[in-house]
Amino acid sequence: MAISCRPMRAKDVPECVSIVATHPLIAPRYSEVLNKLETVWLCLLGREAFRAVVFEHTHEDRVKLLGLGVSAFVSDEFLRALKRPPFVWIGPELTSSISRGESPLLSDRAVRQANSKGGLNVVSWEGAIRPKYWKSAEVHATVISAFVDQHRGFLLKEVIGQPPTLEALEVTLRSGTQLFHEKGRYVDSPDRPLLHVAETPYYVGLTRDVALSRPGAWMASLFIYQTPKCNFRPSEQRLLLAALHGLTDEELASQLGISVSAVKKVWLCVYERVSAQLPSLLQDRGDSQGHGERGKEKKQHLLAYLRNHPEELRPAGM
Repeated sequence: MAISCRPMRAKDVPECVSIVATHPLIAPRYSEVLNKLETVWLCLLGREAFRAVVFEHTHEDRVKLLGLGVSAFVSDEFLRALKRPPFVWIGPELTSSISRGESPLLSDRAVRQANSKGGLNVVSWEGAIRPKYWKSAEVHATVISAFVDQHRGFLLKEVIGQPPTLEALEVTLRSGTQLFHEKGRYVDSPDRPLLHVAETPYYVGLTRDVALSRPGAWMASLFIYQTPKCNFRPSEQRLLLAALHGLTDEELASQLGISVSAVKKVWLCVYERVSAQLPSLLQDRGDSQGHGERGKEKKQHLLAYLRNHPEELRPAGM
């Protein structure tokens, strides 16, 4: 089964909310705030603190939406309140707080500041997959891989969430997370069967200190961080993030809503910045504007570097 992941768009939101609303385990948690979810997500699209993707299955030129993954960067105060008993379901709590004008999500400026100094808290808002695919190991692997890709390169302090099914809980724990105990600490082993754990609000998560002590754990890779060297501007980061998907300049122009000539100007600025900050990276790899075969080689070399250094494409204070 060919599964792909891409950013959530405004046109996806109604179907994503429908998946949540028809999910036998997730929907009852929302109760009366479910009718506010679409409005809340539409308002948050494009915010740095709102990380949302969809998962698709392509078969014989037909694309089906399998599910979604939504997370958010939240304030320290919200995370502390979340971890005080009695525990709550994170998705409904976020939806309710935001709908009444008390959003715990960080502003774009606060994300940049925290990502430069101090670190960020990530909460997994919702990971809803159509019931037909709950037991698919490929789907679970894709969901966790997408979560890691969405947050790799940020300076993280803590990650916390609530896998919606028993299967997802088991996979998440095997990936290196811990259960948060009501006594206020993370533990490796629950004091009751996981089936009973999943019946009421619970949390799984990982802190930076624990993650760095478990370098072999899959989720621990989220906390690997290096200081960015290039200091790309937001417009340059947007182009580079899109370029990582293999788009041509014409496709980049269409997706970013700018002209092809503007795309070429951004590339020129990118190459000038990289040449100044990392002179050995693009040395002897084509002309300054990326023309011709050597220019293509230079672009591919830069994109390969960025795949291994996602911190270069994350918002940060200057």
